[in-house]
Formats: sequence, structure tokens, C-alpha cells
Amino acid sequence: MRWDKFDAWFEYVPVHKRIESAKKRAAKRAKAFGRQPEPVTITGRDIAKTFWGKSWCRNLESYSDFSNRLPRGRTYARNGSVVDLVVTRGRVEAVVAGSMVYDVAITIAPLAPAKWKAIKTDCATSIGSLVDLLTGRLDDDVMRRLVKPGEGMFPSPREVNVKCSCPDGARLCKHLAAVLYGIGARLDTQPELLFVLRGVEQTDLVAAATKDSVSRAVRGDASHTLAADELAGIFGLDFGTPATAPAPAVRKRTSKASERTAAAKAAAKRPAKRPPGRRPPAKKKAAAKTARRPKR
Repeated sequence: MRWDKFDAWFEYVPVHKRIESAKKRAAKRAKAFGRQPEPVTITGRDIAKTFWGKSWCRNLESYSDFSNRLPRGRTYARNGSVVDLVVTRGRVEAVVAGSMVYDVAITIAPLAPAKWKAIKTDCATSIGSLVDLLTGRLDDDVMRRLVKPGEGMFPSPREVNVKCSCPDGARLCKHLAAVLYGIGARLDTQPELLFVLRGVEQTDLVAAATKDSVSRAVRGDASHTLAADELAGIFGLDFGTPATAPAPAVRKRTSKASERTAAAKAAAKRPAKRPPGRRPPAKKKAAAKTARRPKR
């Protein structure tokens, strides 16, 4: 029996050929937008290896609505079928290699202002720097707060809208699942994309922490008073070590009589001035004439 007699069945194409075909499509599409394709490349069995990537994948796998399609999605993500994935504010666009080349679009609702405010308030006293935040080096309680299901940074299923050009009628096809896993892999190297995806600024968390620390210092809260070097780091100034000011000189009080006596003594020490127009004494004149006579 020949398989090509059944028009409804596709001719088998090896995975590597599908991926090559999809890469050509992705390159052409990316060029139209003046950029280079951004494929999802995974090495080893683990799709994600850092805190943010692993947390995204765990949260994804907690969605019961998606559970039946996730295993095939993992396979597609691992074998390089996601040949282009771009994350922008509230949107993910991707090209996936399947039986054909498929276009995937995922939109995610921005983080609700009230939820973002609660996150900033809860984490304000613990976030020290943007580097610590993005690398996941903060306190475990803080990081758990940021990824807490329903209250953290990750979207819930109702906040995710998905679309794929494949003929699969399911809400989440394997191509969409592969892209969702691809987001987790991308967060390994670009964790700031989570904030872009949710429509918030990661620097707001650090700014909130700075504002909270300064406010506590102004109020005189000893447990949160900032040292000079901490203030220098916040404001970019060198406060240095304050110099000790010299003690003011104490002026002695004197009587008017003492002042007159001191003035008279000072005047006596000064050489007398010759009044204008007065001739020099006779002795000095005779000595001057003698000096001018020629010697015989």
C-alpha cells in the first residue's frame, strides 16, 4: 500500500528538513522587519536552568488546561523547532516548524496596577540592586513572592490569549506549547523580558526599595538608617568624613585704661617722623660739607 494514495495524509518529512524550511521562512520574515531571527536553542534535557526560566516552566505546568499538550510542546522546544521567537510589550510572536511552517502569536494582559503596587510594597525592603533582582540572587522569600501563583509576575491562563496558524482546533496546540516553553528558555538569558511582557519596569522595584530606605532614614528608624556610604551609592555623591571644626577663639575683656597704656607703649617704640620742611641739625650739615671738600 502506498501512503500517497491518501490525500489527507502528509508525506513524511524528516525533522531537520522541516526545521531548515522554517528557518528560511523566519529569515525572510525577520528581514522584512529589519532584524535577525532569534531561535530558541536548548542544550541538554533541561529547557530552563536559571531561577526565572525554571519558575516560568513550573508555573506553565501548573495550568491544568494546558497539561495534555505540554509534553509534545517540550519535544518541539528541545529539538529546535522554534526557529524565531520575539518578545515585545504584552506580545510574543514566533515561527515554529511542524508538518508545515506555522506562525504563532501569544498576547498576555499587562500586570494589573493594584497587583504591581502590592508586589513593590512587599518587596521594597529586600531588593538591593537590579543585578540581584535579574540574576535571582535575592532572598528566597522575596523571589517566591515575585513568582507566587495568582499574585506574582506570571500570568494566569485567563490572561493569556493564543493563536496558531495550524489546523489544530484545540485551544493549546503543540506549537503554542513549544513557544510557551521557549519563553522560559529565553528568560534564562534575558530575565528582563518578563517585565517587558507584563508591561512594567523592573527598575520600579529598585526605586521603591530606595524610596522606602530613604523614608525610614528620615524618620529615624534605627533598623533602617542609611550609612554615609549607602547614601553615596544611592545619590552618586561622595560625602567623605566630616572634618572637625576648630574651636572659636575666646576674646579677653580689657579696661579702657589698659587699652590707653598699651597704645602709648606701641607709639613710643615707633621711630619719630621728621616734620615736613624742617632743616636737618647743624652737626649733620657740617659733616656733609666736610665730605664734599676736595683733599689737598
